[in-house]
Amino acid sequence: MKFRPLTIASSGFAFLLAGCASSLNLDSNSRAVTVARSLPAPDETITTMDFTNYRIGPLDTIAVEVFGAPELARAGAVDAAGNFSMPLVGTVKAGGSTPGELGTRISEMLRGRYLKNPQVSVNVKEARAQTVTVDGSVRDPGVYPVIGKMTLQQAIATAKGAGDIADLNKVVVFRTVNNQKLAALFSLKDIRSGRYADPQIYGNDIIVVGENAARRLLKDFTTSFPTVGSFIPIL
Repeated sequence: MKFRPLTIASSGFAFLLAGCASSLNLDSNSRAVTVARSLPAPDETITTMDFTNYRIGPLDTIAVEVFGAPELARAGAVDAAGNFSMPLVGTVKAGGSTPGELGTRISEMLRGRYLKNPQVSVNVKEARAQTVTVDGSVRDPGVYPVIGKMTLQQAIATAKGAGDIADLNKVVVFRTVNNQKLAALFSLKDIRSGRYADPQIYGNDIIVVGENAARRLLKDFTTSFPTVGSFIPIL
């Protein structure tokens, strides 16, 4: 089974992550890791965000409710400019505000003209701040939003897929569980073939796709040849 969960010592986590894109030699003999039995879901504080002090951003989905006035309720996405449309009051600047601050702003806009003492609540339904980092041998490494449920295959697809020299048997997922850094080694080949389930990816996960050493060597050689069919010295 191409699945090896590992617990990463916090002191060695940064060092291991920096070097694993090319080698990904994760085993029980490493000083930075110890073998664990499984890679569970991350800490609750990570999967369920506390939105009390969260700053609403573009494309976040929010729901606004006005006590005693259900006809004014509105749910939808904040636009790219950070604005949100509400009945009666029109466009409201939502970006950069906490849910409480936005609720207060809408209350002030409704007070007097439409309602005597409006009670407004704002809830964040979907935050684009939930992100996953995809690194290593992928075509477009970077930090991508986690929207809804995302699997390992989908996360790699957001980075435009594995690179030409990727080792699909060496895909590592890093995750924090119970304040510990955990990692699991997956085979994307086995997942694609249906031999193993496609694992779920959560916000704050880090995915690193390893490189195939032989393909890397071949690519380096082919780019070094002055002309096709010519021999060059190996130093």
